[in-house]
Amino acid sequence: MTETDTKPGISAAIIVQGSRVLMVRRRVREGELMWQFPAGAIEAGETAEEAAVRETLEEAGLTVKASRLLGERVHPKTGRLMSYTACEAVSGEAHVADADELDAVAWVAHDEIKEYVPYGLFEPVQEHLDEVLGSDAS
Repeated sequence: MTETDTKPGISAAIIVQGSRVLMVRRRVREGELMWQFPAGAIEAGETAEEAAVRETLEEAGLTVKASRLLGERVHPKTGRLMSYTACEAVSGEAHVADADELDAVAWVAHDEIKEYVPYGLFEPVQEHLDEVLGSDAS
């Protein structure tokens, strides 16, 4: 059995507000992963979209609503099944709500993403961000 068979999938929230996307920095680094989107394990009976909404509130104190599932893959760095959901901010201000897991949050401009994630994003996520933030790129 692989890790993908034995561990629950991870759901990530792709939250765009204005001309920026929300990223969080984990307190404990996962290999090369330092900055990433709010994310966490999908719980029993929960959809990927529901998990993205819950994890964003738990980690970053931001209430969001899921817009659409952007895609799924086995993450090349962690081997975990990943789901990516586009979300819209509903209320609250992003901050470190779970200090055990996170040490920072940042609203990142389109042209800064490569500085936070130098190895590149999952193609459907990059395409979504290019579409919604692309006109703001310099």
